[in-house]
Amino acid sequence: MFKQKNKIFKFAAIGLASLAILAGCNSEESSSDKGTDADGVKVRTVKVAFDQASKPISYIDDKGNPTGYDVEVMKLVDELLPEYKFEYVGTTSDDLLIGVEQGKYQVGVKNAFFTQERTEKFIFPKEFLGLSSAGLVLRKEDEGIKTLEDFAKKGYALAPIAANNAQYTIIDEYNTAHPDNKVKLQAGDAFTVDVVQWVNEKRVDGGVMIEGPFKQQVLAEDGPYYNLKDDVVYNEFAVIKTWPLFNKKEQEFADAYDKAIAQIKEQKKTNELSTKFYGRDLFGVLEKVNR
Repeated sequence: MFKQKNKIFKFAAIGLASLAILAGCNSEESSSDKGTDADGVKVRTVKVAFDQASKPISYIDDKGNPTGYDVEVMKLVDELLPEYKFEYVGTTSDDLLIGVEQGKYQVGVKNAFFTQERTEKFIFPKEFLGLSSAGLVLRKEDEGIKTLEDFAKKGYALAPIAANNAQYTIIDEYNTAHPDNKVKLQAGDAFTVDVVQWVNEKRVDGGVMIEGPFKQQVLAEDGPYYNLKDDVVYNEFAVIKTWPLFNKKEQEFADAYDKAIAQIKEQKKTNELSTKFYGRDLFGVLEKVNR
């Protein structure tokens, strides 16, 4: 009987020791986002989500590396923040928004425009990330349409835009300001539609698109719609500030970003990256940007 109890105590001791080891492992894993660098500075690893299919804004290059304007600017921010280590996570636009809101990612970059609705879900820092050209994609015969006013006067209809897309907000703001000359706007179910294809097939009269993706899809020789380069045109109607979206609990991180990006802009590095990825220095028209 004594021997049997002794065995039970031994097994119990082994079990408790195993639990202690597992607890130690779990504790180590839960704090694995923090460490120290060579100078003893505490380093926190943060996940930076990016839309991996939005070339030249953010994408994965031929070697499997994250790149694009938004990503490369964030890499410069990372260099100025020794207390942080950025881990880039390529994903979809929808997952990025949901993931940042829920804390799966600490920040996300996706050529995001400012909307009041988004301030309820994300932290917008004080400093914007970059600038983006928004324009109308039209058939060649309509290339004389240069503004939203021109488009509305024709009674033309836009390709559907999802209501949670900031591009929808831009058109909606225009319609609010021009009640007598509204653009026909339909809220779509999907986050995006194939604007170039819809316009070319005459399913709609035009669509809103960002200049960078238009160039990649239509003007680049390896673009999927390069065969339509003489059939569709892009007419810019606005240059708009773009922002990183921070999780609501990341105010300290957002403040650190603000200090770093201000220095990067002062050094004109954002101008250089704009020219590199967009083919033009959009910061050259910053004084005229009102959104």
